[in-house]
Amino acid sequence: MAQKDVHEKQLNIRQAYEAFNICQTCYRYEPKFSAENELIADCLIRLTHNQWNWGFALCFLHLRNVRGYRWNHKRVYRIYCELELNMRIKPKKRIVRKKPEPLAQPQRINQSWSMDFMHDQLQNGRSVRLFNMIDDFNRERLTIEADFPLPAERVLRSFEQFIE
Repeated sequence: MAQKDVHEKQLNIRQAYEAFNICQTCYRYEPKFSAENELIADCLIRLTHNQWNWGFALCFLHLRNVRGYRWNHKRVYRIYCELELNMRIKPKKRIVRKKPEPLAQPQRINQSWSMDFMHDQLQNGRSVRLFNMIDDFNRERLTIEADFPLPAERVLRSFEQFIE
């Protein structure tokens, strides 16, 4: 843009620096095109033609690790974008959440129970395990089993005793 104004409006180069707030090296910079860029472009086109679902990362890793080219990833990415090989980034599918149904409230005593296991640790390091059963209707504690080892057989036995 600064070069365009210098040529069209006969501005001094120094005035263009000040007007566009750029340095002299930015104004005079011209990119160097090399034959290697054409080789990179050719490799990328052939690679994406054969492997159509590969993105930039897989293409670059293939060129670097399999083919053994030592090109800079920024250079390869610039050429990859110039060739418009960028793959579309698919948006994440959002899961539509239905309105949760309210929990069923029991209508009478002993219609539904809740079981819970808790544990705690004594001062000497031993673990105490607790098995609790609660009636959901009136929140009354039905049974508590507490022991250091609380095996499944013991829990089943206390559950069956309460049912009887």
